[in-house]
Amino acid sequence: MKTEKNILIAFILNISFSIFEFFGWLFTWSISILSDSIHDLWDALSIGISYFLEKKSKKKPDKNHTYGYIRYSVIGSVITTSILLFGSMFVIYESINRIITPVEINYNGMIIFAIFWVIVNSIASYVTSRGNSLNQKSVNLHMLEDVLWWIVVLIWSILMKFTNISIIDPILSICVALFILYHATKNLKEIVNLFLEKIPDWIDIDEIKNHILQVEWVKDVHHIHVRSIDWYNNFATLHVVVEKYSEEVKHRVKEELQEHKICHSTIELELKNENCDDKKCDLKNIKSESGHHH
Repeated sequence: MKTEKNILIAFILNISFSIFEFFGWLFTWSISILSDSIHDLWDALSIGISYFLEKKSKKKPDKNHTYGYIRYSVIGSVITTSILLFGSMFVIYESINRIITPVEINYNGMIIFAIFWVIVNSIASYVTSRGNSLNQKSVNLHMLEDVLWWIVVLIWSILMKFTNISIIDPILSICVALFILYHATKNLKEIVNLFLEKIPDWIDIDEIKNHILQVEWVKDVHHIHVRSIDWYNNFATLHVVVEKYSEEVKHRVKEELQEHKICHSTIELELKNENCDDKKCDLKNIKSESGHHH
């Protein structure tokens, strides 16, 4: 309950920070403040959308959603990643315009704003530090990130005030935006691979097959298909050729699959002289040396 409360506090803080930083940008015309405003808006939406869709994803499977509602949490990731991509590109566009056509920045306003946000984010970091869940820790890590970000803004706003080199502001903003863009693109690639039903990187089909072949009475394994719902819940279907039907064989194969982080499997047992329904898996082509005898 405390963790949920802290996540709600984090959501309120992030959305508030985003609004105040937007007005701070209008007051100072600092593009770095605008980039953090977009960053905080993304974080707030991430926390808010994830919170509601995560609750939805916990619903049990029904006749319309036989795999359950797990991918609702993935939809949240799609929405927030898209917001981050467009936000980062907007910051880069604005920063390039600032380099081409410099705008006078209110350095005193930036310094005051940065000092204020270092204090506020330090308090927010302390408030959200109570809790032990992974969600809680990631939220707190973001708050600590914000403290460090505003310390950097404070340092370079002081530097710009005394050197009058205003180009520092857009250049550093581009660096931050590119960093965020890199991670957002990486995240989007993972989401695309998930919806294309690519096998998770940590699952090796050949290794699974070799381990199953060590099970007694198993002659061959083919027609293996693995899909992941959210990179945590992995499903597999496969044909296992056996010398004789045995409940023990199926049990051992399921155990082997669970060792490879596959939580649900559908196994079709076939006798060694049985023709597979799928022509691609014609058992006539199976070489005798591929089987293992015990």
